[in-house]
Amino acid sequence: MPIPEDVTGEEIDKDVRQELQSLPKTLADDVARNLVMVARLLDEDPEGAYEYSRVALRLASRVAAVREAAGFAAYASQKYGEALAEFRAAKRMTGNIDLWPVMADCERGLGRPEKALDMAGAPEVHKLDKAGQVEMRLVAAGARRDMGQLDAAIVTLQSPELAANSVQPWTARLRYAYADALLAAGREGEARDWFAKAVEADRDGSTDASDRLAELDGVEFVDVMVEDEDEGEDEAVEREASDGVDDVDEAREEGGSSDDESEKKD
Repeated sequence: MPIPEDVTGEEIDKDVRQELQSLPKTLADDVARNLVMVARLLDEDPEGAYEYSRVALRLASRVAAVREAAGFAAYASQKYGEALAEFRAAKRMTGNIDLWPVMADCERGLGRPEKALDMAGAPEVHKLDKAGQVEMRLVAAGARRDMGQLDAAIVTLQSPELAANSVQPWTARLRYAYADALLAAGREGEARDWFAKAVEADRDGSTDASDRLAELDGVEFVDVMVEDEDEGEDEAVEREASDGVDDVDEAREEGGSSDDESEKKD
């Protein structure tokens, strides 16, 4: 896989760089550059990120950071079986339980929501930080919806984190999930309120809450850019037509002058 020359491998997190120190330097640099490409492409080109992750995996499968990166690339590409296997490997290597929520979500992706719910009630959840616990709550609510248990999904999302006035990194996604569940249950008025609250918290545009809110309010968006371009084209055509008329008039004036001069000579 080709790697741009500007990618040096130094861009990766220092903790990952430290993990790679167990490898020969040239190999470590190659792995690091591939991991940089995984991170760079993960959101916009998941399949491309997946291909780079496979290269890194072939080079250094015994490095936990590589297994984790391969897991996220597979997860983003909806290859949930591969993702789960890589996350499990990374967890075995490090003993870290931070991947527990995404592992549970892989179970959902594999069509096993009951397993995801079992993981949501496991002792590991109590070891997660606040962000991890919120993520686990989102996964559990999703599993409930997979099983057709809308009311249970709504109750699952009702928590101190949902009711808090302070905005945290997870707030927009939590409010959005709650609004979406309410809407699915036919509680449109409440859903509108929570989509609005999600918009307030969504400072980086991580959700489409504003679009959902506009849809509920019956707002239709007009593509102004296209209209502007059409107007610009029309103006250009009018200018060209006007220039053509001016050219004809000038030619006539010049022709008229020549005829007058000829008559005077005669």
